[in-house]
Amino acid sequence: MLKRLIATCLILMVASGYVAAAVGQQTRPERIVRAIHAAHPQRVSTVAFRNGDWAVLVDGRWFYYAEGRFLPRELRYRISRYRPVPFYNYARELAPWVPPTPEQVARFRQTATNRAAQLPRSEHLFNAIYRASTREEAERQLQNITFFGHRVRVHSAIVAPLSMVEQRVRSLSVNDASVRAWINNIDRMYGFVWRNIGGTQSRSFHSYGIAVDIMPRDTGGREVFWGWARTEWWNIPHERRYHPPTSVVQAFEAFGFIWGGKWSIFDTIHFEYRPELLLYNNFVVEHRR
Repeated sequence: MLKRLIATCLILMVASGYVAAAVGQQTRPERIVRAIHAAHPQRVSTVAFRNGDWAVLVDGRWFYYAEGRFLPRELRYRISRYRPVPFYNYARELAPWVPPTPEQVARFRQTATNRAAQLPRSEHLFNAIYRASTREEAERQLQNITFFGHRVRVHSAIVAPLSMVEQRVRSLSVNDASVRAWINNIDRMYGFVWRNIGGTQSRSFHSYGIAVDIMPRDTGGREVFWGWARTEWWNIPHERRYHPPTSVVQAFEAFGFIWGGKWSIFDTIHFEYRPELLLYNNFVVEHRR
C-alpha cells in the first residue's frame, strides 16, 4: 500500500513539474513562464505553480499556461477555443536552404490555403502586458519616433530598444559598407497597424505596435515576403530573398527583436519584439522592459 502511494505521488509530481525542478531541469511550461518574467520584469510581477499549472501575474491578474494558451482563471479550461502563444525554436543562425521534400511542399500548401480556418491565437497575455486589448487602448500606448531617419509609430515599450538597435547598427556602419548600404536603401517603415495576420483570425503583432517592417528602396529583384512572391515561395532559396546584413539582424536580436527571415514562411522585412522567445532560446537580450 505504501509503495503504491509513493508511486502515485511521484506520478503527480512528474506531471506537475516538481521532479524536474528537483533534479535541476525545468519543464517546458516553467521555462516559458520564466522567460516571460525575465523579458518583462516591469510588467510581470512574478511566476508561480498554482492550482495545478504554471502562471504569470500581470497587473494583479494571473494568466495560466493552459497548454500554451496563457488564459485567465475564468477561461483556463477553454483551451479548445485558442491556438497557443508562439514559442518555438528560433535559430541563432539562418539555416542553409535546402529544397523542400514533397511532404513539406504539401504541408506548406496546406498552411497557405487553410490559414483562415485556424483557431485564433490566444491574445490574453500580450493584451495584458502591452495594455492593448482594444484598438483604442493600443493607440494610447503609441509614440511617433524617428528610426533611421524615417517616422514610424510604435508602442512606447519598444522605443528604447529601437534606439539602441539604431545606435548599434550606425556604429557598425562606420566600418561596414554593407551595413551603410542597408541603411541608405531604406525606403519606408510600417509600425502600428490594427489588423490580423493576413488570412487568419489572429492579431498581428503590428496591432500592438511591437513590430516594424523596414521596406527597401531596391530589392535587386529579390523577394521580401512569402505572400508577395512571384513564384512558389517554398522554392525560393536564400540568395533570391532580400536579406539585411547578418550584423544588422544580430543587432536587432541583441535588443529583443526576432527577424522574420528565419521563419519557414519568410518575411525578411519584418522585425518583431519578442524578448521572451529569445530568452527561451538562450539568447542574451541586452535590454528588457
